[in-house]
Amino acid sequence: MQTITFIGNGNMALSIAKGLKGKYNIEVVGREMEKLDRFESGLESRIDKYLLDGFDITDRTILLCVKPANVEEVGKQLKGKARVLFSVLAGTSLEKLKKHIKSKAVVRAMPNLAASVGASMTTLTGDHRFQREAESLLGAVGDTLWLNSEKEIDIATALAGSGPAYLALVAEALADGAVKQGLKREDAMAAMRGLFNGFGKLIQEVHPALLKDGVMSPGGTTAAGYGALEKGNVRSACMDAIEEAYKRTKEL
Repeated sequence: MQTITFIGNGNMALSIAKGLKGKYNIEVVGREMEKLDRFESGLESRIDKYLLDGFDITDRTILLCVKPANVEEVGKQLKGKARVLFSVLAGTSLEKLKKHIKSKAVVRAMPNLAASVGASMTTLTGDHRFQREAESLLGAVGDTLWLNSEKEIDIATALAGSGPAYLALVAEALADGAVKQGLKREDAMAAMRGLFNGFGKLIQEVHPALLKDGVMSPGGTTAAGYGALEKGNVRSACMDAIEEAYKRTKEL
């Protein structure tokens, strides 16, 4: 099996590693062996562990999962030149990656936390020579979409990368609404999970507008609830969320 070298051992790295486990040999590089041990425990699989300082990346396939602000510091501690660098750092340009970490090729990837259950929506851009390899690697943890520019991946980061947090807010609010009206908490949570499970399948086949029209009968319950959402400017707030997240991506 091909070996993937993770540099960084945070939540995103662990989520991706869970998806790749069994499909690739995994080695992880970090600052503290104690945290690397916890990473291994969370992965529930033996891995090769290395400390960051002086680590040689020569001819390795690197998956960079550190915080965007730490790219320069991390780059100073690495030796050699990687075969290819796949970066999951939000808002970190190809130019900046090339400046601080030596690699023959660079690809940006933006997965989300659903990678841990093999259901990420990962957007990609960068060196076209590695498009197929990037799609294969990140395809092991869900769907992939290759984009032709860094502007596009930054916008997609605001949608697919940050999206789980937005949907989590909606899910929690809907369940809270049901509890407010008198449904038991455990029943509200079960109903909400069933809703999202079914909706996730429907949205793959049906346009959102058609899905909405199909369930909204004249003067019915859905129309009443939908009107409340429009009154609360939920549509506008969602669009603003993408805009603000995109702006923050550029700032990073």
